[in-house]
Amino acid sequence: MPLTPPDTAANPESGFTRLLSILNDLRENCPWDKKQTFESLRHLTIEETYELSDAILSNDTNEIKKELGDLMMHLVFYARIASESDTFNITDVLNSVCDKLINRHPHIYADVDVANEEDVKRNWEQIKLKEGNKSVLGGVPTSLPALVKAARIQEKARGVGFDWENKDQVWEKVEEEMQEFRQEYNTDDNTVIDQERAESEFGDLMFSLINYARFVNINPENALEKTNRKFIKRFQYLETQAAASGKKLQDMTLSEMDVYWNEAKKL
Repeated sequence: MPLTPPDTAANPESGFTRLLSILNDLRENCPWDKKQTFESLRHLTIEETYELSDAILSNDTNEIKKELGDLMMHLVFYARIASESDTFNITDVLNSVCDKLINRHPHIYADVDVANEEDVKRNWEQIKLKEGNKSVLGGVPTSLPALVKAARIQEKARGVGFDWENKDQVWEKVEEEMQEFRQEYNTDDNTVIDQERAESEFGDLMFSLINYARFVNINPENALEKTNRKFIKRFQYLETQAAASGKKLQDMTLSEMDVYWNEAKKL
């Protein structure tokens, strides 16, 4: 006999209970859901996270809602799998994060005074060290994309006071790193470029630019992704217009392509 999912509820508690009930049904009765493990779900969870990121950058609130639901389902799924070996369950997960939030917000749940957001961040990092973290940077996942990782490293270092005093100092560092990178290629034609050293200098330049972005409240990952999307949109316009004119990009000159590119920029 087919199972009947609980009715949609009008409050968060009932909605969450409904999700738990459905997930339990699927885990016990669906051949695909029965087979899943932490490892098999991992790449799917990463994919769902990127889909949520895309929806956020597109400012598509309906898609954001859907992707949040998908991620919520994954979180419940992991907890259900763990409960089968008595490792932990969804209640343990929820209480754990509640305890952490209370402990790391003593300005709300205790008698600690803070003056601003920066005080909150500094307290957060200090509390994490007291909880057993050996390094302020220990909480930065090694598998993060390099650009995101650089931003998180800088934010965490700032949380314990290791930072520049103002953005002008950071910009001076950007210019210094730019000059050092250029010097690696400022050679005569007979000089072999040390590619590894040039790569290192380029990395330093990017790291300093990410640092400056932080000082002027720009999220470097979001900024770069928006530029990626802008380029794709303009390039696809170029392809479309060239095809409509019976031309192939590989047969066009750069100046011919620039005509369509500039049209795309105006659009």
